[in-house]
Amino acid sequence: MMLIIAVSPSSSQFAASKPPTKKSNSGKISAAAAKLRLLKKLRCTLKFEKRAWSTGAQHVAGVDEVGRGSLFGPVVAAAVILDPAYRIRGLRDSKLLIAERREELALQIRQHSIAWAIAAVDSARIDQINIYHASRLAMLRAVQQLAPAANYLLVDAMRLDCELPQQPIIHGDALSASIAAASIIAKVERDRMISEWDPVFPAYGLASNKGYCTPRHLAALREHGPSPLHRQSFAPVWSAPVPQEVLGFMLQDAGADEIVGDESLEAAVADSMIPQ
Repeated sequence: MMLIIAVSPSSSQFAASKPPTKKSNSGKISAAAAKLRLLKKLRCTLKFEKRAWSTGAQHVAGVDEVGRGSLFGPVVAAAVILDPAYRIRGLRDSKLLIAERREELALQIRQHSIAWAIAAVDSARIDQINIYHASRLAMLRAVQQLAPAANYLLVDAMRLDCELPQQPIIHGDALSASIAAASIIAKVERDRMISEWDPVFPAYGLASNKGYCTPRHLAALREHGPSPLHRQSFAPVWSAPVPQEVLGFMLQDAGADEIVGDESLEAAVADSMIPQ
């Protein structure tokens, strides 16, 4: 994250000689910037966990996902049951933490939580059921993997298809310590997964943008087209003017002198996108 600080000159003489500048027409900031400001103001506490504990729930799990807005790769979710007897300082929305701090906190979360689990839904499944349902599916899979099992859920802005008592919380990763912990370990895991694909698809800058919609990523899509791991149902991907790239291992080697026809190529791509 780059922090840009504008410093106004203190000299009145300099200020007088400086030509007047125009303010923006509306003075508005982008929706993303406004949300970031809001998240920074929110306090991440154990308030929601304490309410659940007071009802008799012993294993309260925070649940969150990351990668929902990415153009590439899976959506990853995590579920975390924090230990009430061990406080992990610095938990907050993973988007507000630098990478090094996320790594440090992720290690503490794994070491000191009662239970944690991570699950992912790949890009092919995302294209089949849409990103909203894929996110809920990844969250549910993470919850189902917890051992010991959760008996109460705190979920970031969603309700899951299970019988466990649960509370969806808007901006939950900025308000609930358990949800923040889930967002941190999910973010660290997904960043690792996407970075491993960077050498395979170097044109897209995945190591830096993690598959999100950056100018370089969009330019690469226009120039090279999408990879097989891009989300074909997302507009910047399906509208790319270049056909989808195909990985070599998707095609069976029929010999150097045999040419793979268009229909075989399409079949290989289709088969590769079916989730196992």
